[in-house]
Amino acid sequence: MGELIEKRYRVGGMDCAGCAAKIDTAVRRMPGVEDVAVSVTAGTMTVRHDGTSDLVAIEKRVTSLGYSVAQLAGRSQVDAPSACCGHHDHDHAKHDHEGHDRARQEQATDALEGLHGHDHAPMAGPWWQSKKGRLTILSGAALVVAYAVGHLIPSIAPYAFVVAMLIGLVPIARRAVVAAFAGTPFSIEMLMTIAAVGAVIINAGEEAATVVFLFLVGELLEGVAAGKARESIQSLTTLVPKRAFLEENGKTREVPAEDLAVGSIILVRPGDRIAADGTILSGDSTIDEAPVTGESTPVRKGEGETVFAGTVNGDAALRVKVTAAAADNTIARVVRLVEEAQESKAPTERFIDRFSRYYTPGVVAVAALVAILPPLLAGGAWDEWIYKGLAILLIGCPCALVISTPAAIAASLSSGARRGLLLKGGAVLETLGKVTAVAFDKTGTLTEGKPQVTDVIAFGQDEAEVLQYAAALETGSSHPLALAILARAAAAGVTLPTVIDAKAIGGKGIIGTVEGQPIFFGSPKAADERIPLSAEQRHRIAALNDDGKTVSVLVVGDTLAGAIAMRDEPRDDAKTGLEKLTEAGVKTIMLTGDNRRTAEAIGRQLGIEVHAELMPEDKQRIVSELKRDGLIVAKVGDGINDAPALATADVGIAMGGGTDVALETADAAILHGRVSDVAAMIALSKRTMRNIVENITIALGLKAVFLVTTIVGITGLWPAILADTGATVLVTINALRLLKPAT
Repeated sequence: MGELIEKRYRVGGMDCAGCAAKIDTAVRRMPGVEDVAVSVTAGTMTVRHDGTSDLVAIEKRVTSLGYSVAQLAGRSQVDAPSACCGHHDHDHAKHDHEGHDRARQEQATDALEGLHGHDHAPMAGPWWQSKKGRLTILSGAALVVAYAVGHLIPSIAPYAFVVAMLIGLVPIARRAVVAAFAGTPFSIEMLMTIAAVGAVIINAGEEAATVVFLFLVGELLEGVAAGKARESIQSLTTLVPKRAFLEENGKTREVPAEDLAVGSIILVRPGDRIAADGTILSGDSTIDEAPVTGESTPVRKGEGETVFAGTVNGDAALRVKVTAAAADNTIARVVRLVEEAQESKAPTERFIDRFSRYYTPGVVAVAALVAILPPLLAGGAWDEWIYKGLAILLIGCPCALVISTPAAIAASLSSGARRGLLLKGGAVLETLGKVTAVAFDKTGTLTEGKPQVTDVIAFGQDEAEVLQYAAALETGSSHPLALAILARAAAAGVTLPTVIDAKAIGGKGIIGTVEGQPIFFGSPKAADERIPLSAEQRHRIAALNDDGKTVSVLVVGDTLAGAIAMRDEPRDDAKTGLEKLTEAGVKTIMLTGDNRRTAEAIGRQLGIEVHAELMPEDKQRIVSELKRDGLIVAKVGDGINDAPALATADVGIAMGGGTDVALETADAAILHGRVSDVAAMIALSKRTMRNIVENITIALGLKAVFLVTTIVGITGLWPAILADTGATVLVTINALRLLKPAT
């Protein structure tokens, strides 16, 4: 199959998964359309077609169903479905992209539109200005007039109520007919139309008009609730400023942030939001990264460090070199990722979708039997049982049931994104709650990923002099160990003397002359060759090595001056994060390619099982063995060296601060790099699954109650419609509770 063309639309007026299903079914039947993906929470539709499709006809088809539609800028060619899902070849459902991988350029264009206010969704603004709002108000006014006319002139009351009913029902019936011809005969609009017309036939025109009005009120409430859920992630886009101060030719001028190109240099004043992802060229300031990473404490950053669009500069001016265009900055990618994830259905959601296909026709059949069998077999009154059958039609609407899962998942994905926890779809979210083992990489995951000075030891001189001479020799070096020593010296405020004739000795260390004295700084073995180490000194160095530390010895003249020990230290929250997982009953292990001594030292410190000196294929093998033992495995790593293990695990989680790898390689990403966020992800998943169970219980429970009360004659048509729309609103509100952090 040749290349397909992908086109995205902004769709207005969608309230629930039932709306999405109608649009999907209708558009999928259009000539040339290969695949359709509709997201209620994002308010978008993506159509993949072979180039022969009539896009105008597609738009008209969606409009005829009662929704507004507007093309989003950008058009891209994508591979045919056979090439889909190229990230990982997993044998489970976590990459359920439904055949519609996003082309990167179009993603960037869409994200840019969202960032700068070009959201064409007509539902924006007060509810009373929307099309549904105006129709609801008109229907309500007509119902009030009908009651007034009926009170004044009782003889024409039935006709007044029929007119009031038709004002609201005609648009509903038109949508029902269009949906039926487009492949969805059992839509809620069709059930509503049948019930209202049937009520008029059995002389229940007053109730018919009331039910139509209540139906419109319910739809309006659903729209407001859906809008709240949609805004929860889209509100992130408002964090990025629309203007930036660009430096060019020694001058600064204000420009639109969307015009910033990679390589541009911008000035960020104290208190301003940073307009683009970038690297600090000059300046030192505290940065509030809460909008991107969820970190509540501002982080101090200086020259060479990375900053993200939407974060807030604190107390000093910064010059920043732009590393990503506005359409591809961290915020835009987070929004795009979450919207895309919302279109990826969880196993529970797919089951509910399949169930609803049989459920609605089943309800219609039950309603027909209730209306017909008692009069035929038991001599019941036709009017009474037809009335009950019509009420059952309304009770049986599957809207609340269908929305129960996607509403919770959308809210959960949005909540996670706000805390720096990115999950690629409902399948990943659902699987996380079942995880029973987590395999961590060491370097950059459990540890900071860069060595730090842990010990400064004095042998023949004091510690300050040892640090001073060692740092002087390492000046200008870019080696990680040298950078660690220089950072420690800078933090201690050490003044570095001038070094003459400094040069490296391969595999041994570095020599030079400081203040007229020859200085050597290098391995203990090389230092021992110059001046023999004492037994006590050897013992102390060996103890440091056993703790996984790298030790370098300083020789000044003919004296063993001291030693400096360095190690890649665990993250501040690593021990706490692992303890949280253990308390939750999750097994934790470390898989690392580092040497066994260093790995075991870190393992002892953190209390985690260690597997060291592993090749990538060894990590993959161990993950496979854990899965064969019946464990649900999450692999946490950097997304590059751990790629085979990440792909093999049930869930691959990348640690990182908003890099391409962290956002795009694995199934999930932890932006802030906190080990404790792994436990937070699992807790969020469990909380979401509990919410879904609550939603399904609400949806089916209310229907069951009203089904019984209708059959025994306690409730009628208007309570039935309240049962449907009320359940939908309750389910949505319950799902929105997930937007709040767990207490």
